[in-house]
Amino acid sequence: MPRAAVEAAERELLTELEEGRASKAQFDRLMAMGDELRERIAALFAASPGEIALTGATTDGVNAVVGGLDLQAGDEILTTNEEHPGLLAPLASARERRGVEIRVVPFDEIADEVRPDTRLVACSHVSWRTGRVVDTAALASCSAPVLLDGAQGLGAMLVNVSALGCDFYAASGQKWLCGPIGSGYLYVKAARIPDLAPLAPGYGSLSDPLHALDLPLREGAGRFDAGMPPGHHVAWALAALDTLEAPDFDVVLERGPALAGRLAELLAARGLTVAPRGTSTLVSWETADPAGEALRLLDAGYLVRNLPGTPYVRASVGAWTTEDELKGLADAVGAT
Repeated sequence: MPRAAVEAAERELLTELEEGRASKAQFDRLMAMGDELRERIAALFAASPGEIALTGATTDGVNAVVGGLDLQAGDEILTTNEEHPGLLAPLASARERRGVEIRVVPFDEIADEVRPDTRLVACSHVSWRTGRVVDTAALASCSAPVLLDGAQGLGAMLVNVSALGCDFYAASGQKWLCGPIGSGYLYVKAARIPDLAPLAPGYGSLSDPLHALDLPLREGAGRFDAGMPPGHHVAWALAALDTLEAPDFDVVLERGPALAGRLAELLAARGLTVAPRGTSTLVSWETADPAGEALRLLDAGYLVRNLPGTPYVRASVGAWTTEDELKGLADAVGAT
């Protein structure tokens, strides 16, 4: 995480300590900070601020879509065999509570598997297991609305929702955007906003809080916000964006995937079996003992993770990674 982001969060907490949190001035200031964050995240999506909800996690966004759509018993949700539990759990809940059908297909075949009774396609933009990138062009032409889990997408690679053709895109704030744990974002295509019922409406969901019992929803995706984000979270997120944008965010979005590709080459040259991947910031390779290998590499100074239920260890490569770090990791892996 950027040091400047931590310092911004500390300043915000000190301001609240010294000035209190109940004044109108403080409330207006926090609202303005939230508006700025929404605008800046919208720019990353190449979307309008009115299409962005501030959430607490990628899974919050997934739940907002899966729970907010008018899905009925027998309706099908199509997903893949490479999904994170944070996406699968909301699907399972919809099956248990509303009787929807969940069909799981291979990651690289999902666009071809859409059927007339498919009411929602829900899958990762980037597979958390392998770093493969879903065929968004093929998905964009399918008949069902598309929800992309972008936990490994936004901030790691270029995300233009119009070019992707998706209807919904749920993303994390704490991963590639270097924000705090407990932050996330949801893009809802403007035409799809009326299709979602807010699951947890509150003060911020309303256009007129004085008539809350009439549920006058505010315009735009802000009606799906997961409450008001803490001020220090917003300050942290904004400062992290400042840091990432300092060299030009396009440089960050190009350099990370390029360095990940270089790591994949270094590992393959050392005889490792690298999982099939796309142009992303994730590199996974096979090992006989993934959990043990992750611990061994941590002792060597390299933080990677094992992926339970798979033969893989995965490295996440950011734009801030150095060539020496890549070579060092590859050498450490190759030393087994």
